[in-house]
Amino acid sequence: QVQLAQSGGGLVQPGGSLRVSCAASGSPLEKYAVGWFRQAPGKGYEAIQCIATDGTYTTFAGFVKGRFTVSRDTAKNTVYLQMNSLKPEDTGVYYCAAETLLLPSCSDYSGDFTNWGQGTQVTVSS
Repeated sequence: QVQLAQSGGGLVQPGGSLRVSCAASGSPLEKYAVGWFRQAPGKGYEAIQCIATDGTYTTFAGFVKGRFTVSRDTAKNTVYLQMNSLKPEDTGVYYCAAETLLLPSCSDYSGDFTNWGQGTQVTVSS
């Protein structure tokens, strides 16, 4: 079973950048599809991007529009979500989630993932 610990995020002005990290322990992350989700206040999980075991990634959210990039550092056993040109509507709690049963593909459904990070607050405000 993999454990996920998130870091990064915080408060940023509109147009700024943030990187959220998802560090794994207990198992190599390259064995998992890792998805990023966000939850705005009062709303459900929204799929952003997912990186598959073969390193390819899928963008599910139309709002990304080239602003967000998911990547994986195998040596650090960490997956990152780099977010640029942030907007106030990007505010929310961001979660990483990992699942082996999706091999080799990804999913945009939060219910398919059984291993979750603790969540990281991202606030975009001037």
